[in-house]
Amino acid sequence: MDPDSPNPDSPDPDAPEPDSSRTNVKKIRSGEDFDILIGILGFWVFALFVLTVFRELTGEPALVPAMILLALCLALWGMIRLRRKLPARTGRRPH
Repeated sequence: MDPDSPNPDSPDPDAPEPDSSRTNVKKIRSGEDFDILIGILGFWVFALFVLTVFRELTGEPALVPAMILLALCLALWGMIRLRRKLPARTGRRPH
């Protein structure tokens, strides 16, 4: 092997340092994605709540919708807890 040729296993000294702002951007985007998922999940929790109440008031069996509603409420609660650990949204995404 030629001593002047670069070693493919060694790091390139001219390579730029990893940008720490990129990891911050990923965290912000991750928080925004959680906001979207929480909104979608919240919509379905509300819709299933209305369905469950309607079935209860009309005398139809409501055990299955109530159990699904419980699972979705627990999932929503968990998502909100996870979202609190992520950084707050600082602004809009660039166009």
